[in-house]
Amino acid sequence: MTEISDLGIHTERVIEMKSPSVADLEAIARRVRRNIVSMIGRAGSGHPGGSLSAVEIVTNLYFRVLRHDHKQPNWPDRDRFILSKGHVAPVLYAVLAECGYFSFEELKSLRQLNSRLQGHTDRTRTAGVEMSAGSLGQGLSFSLGVALAGRLNGKPYRVYTLLGDGECDEGQVWEAAMAAAHFKLDNLVAIVDRNDQQIDGWTRDVMELEPFDSKWQAFGWHAIKVDGHDFTQLNEAFDRARLIKGQPTVIIAHTVKGKGVSFMENNPHFHGIAPTAEETELALKELA
Repeated sequence: MTEISDLGIHTERVIEMKSPSVADLEAIARRVRRNIVSMIGRAGSGHPGGSLSAVEIVTNLYFRVLRHDHKQPNWPDRDRFILSKGHVAPVLYAVLAECGYFSFEELKSLRQLNSRLQGHTDRTRTAGVEMSAGSLGQGLSFSLGVALAGRLNGKPYRVYTLLGDGECDEGQVWEAAMAAAHFKLDNLVAIVDRNDQQIDGWTRDVMELEPFDSKWQAFGWHAIKVDGHDFTQLNEAFDRARLIKGQPTVIIAHTVKGKGVSFMENNPHFHGIAPTAEETELALKELA
């Protein structure tokens, strides 16, 4: 495997993979985690915790679930992935680079002036990005509109949106949830990265969400709970969601914030704090 020496950006790419095995997906996820840590460490700012918790979710989507083509980012019939928790842009950038949307070298420009890879995604500048992110709580509403547009235009695409569990404190999330069920949008799947933390600490202390699946069901959604780091469970959940008719589906993916790096796991400090150079080196050793 080839590696750029400074802060370990991996440059190996596997983009023409058909029906990847769990082992294939796990290998990609390891590279994605290393690149997330490298990018944020190099930038000196960013959100490592939530980026690392979502690695298997985003990897599984791009390499097994979504219909997309890195050579035609604006293909009208592509499935859409909407990153609602936009501050974890590094996980999306790392996966898009794996898929060939842009070079691995560009990952080193995270959060730099004039870079396409800003701290929140920008759909006007970055290939493969579907929504410009900023304030939390807006992604599900955006996804609702995209899903409705697909229905009205007779398009076969499906829409997948990734939410944070802390983000679900936002009232706009539940307005969108109610509307999606009202319009019976079975081409819409929400995935909640249920890592139990948000910027102010544990979700149970900030705003209790449980019984979380029951809340979504009460709003008219089909709810599935999985281990968000288990590719087999994720695969089965996305397959099940495709079969659900007449209502949207939410996949509640239980994850560990900072997954893969011992001193970041379940550590609220790393919600929005970049690792130091020493911590970056240590993390990359753990992720080798």
